[in-house]
Amino acid sequence: MSNAEHNPAISIGIVIFTNITQLDFTGPYEVFAKLPNTKLYLLAETLEPIQSDRGLRFLPDTPFAQSPPVDVLFVPGGPGIDAKLEDRNFLDFLKTQAQTARYVTSVCTGSLLLAAAGLLQGYRATTHWLSLDLLALFGVEVVPQRVVIDRDRITGGGVTSGIDFALVIAAELYGEATAQSIQLGIEYNPQPPFNSGSPQTATDNVIDSVKTASQNRQDRRRQIIQKIVAQQ
Repeated sequence: MSNAEHNPAISIGIVIFTNITQLDFTGPYEVFAKLPNTKLYLLAETLEPIQSDRGLRFLPDTPFAQSPPVDVLFVPGGPGIDAKLEDRNFLDFLKTQAQTARYVTSVCTGSLLLAAAGLLQGYRATTHWLSLDLLALFGVEVVPQRVVIDRDRITGGGVTSGIDFALVIAAELYGEATAQSIQLGIEYNPQPPFNSGSPQTATDNVIDSVKTASQNRQDRRRQIIQKIVAQQ
């Protein structure tokens, strides 16, 4: 009998909310769902359908009030974080879960929610490249890497880094052989057609166009975070 069969199932709680970026959590979900002896929870404030920032709808399976303590707390990101940065009930749920979680984790701008809950102070962490400076406003030691591990905090960069992040989690929980088997099973072998997936490799014109398109949202988010930090 395997160790997984001897030991209690590992629980992973994925926190979802309106206007989430779906790939932030569906990429990791695909990896997590292939882990042995693992129970996944789609956690939300209610069981009402959650609509992503691009219109896809998802059904939570566990409301916050009925959530058990989870071994891995995972917070994705997306435009919807702005409404949650000052949502005391939401942030209190994260803090409560973090007290007993084996790992407290995020992908993309989910790290801003962890920081708003006070869960990244004293840790190294990352986020989407457009929001690295916003994460630093919380006093977090920002590291512009695809996945950052600092003790029991594991954070991933923007959107697609969620798959890398989840494979790192898989290796932490069940070893590299399991993580590698999952990687091969989903044929995760990135060969992007363009070399513009990072501000370190994209041209100035591409970087400027992305910054311009997101400027209003980033400015609003900065104002929210500056307000939060000023009140701390």
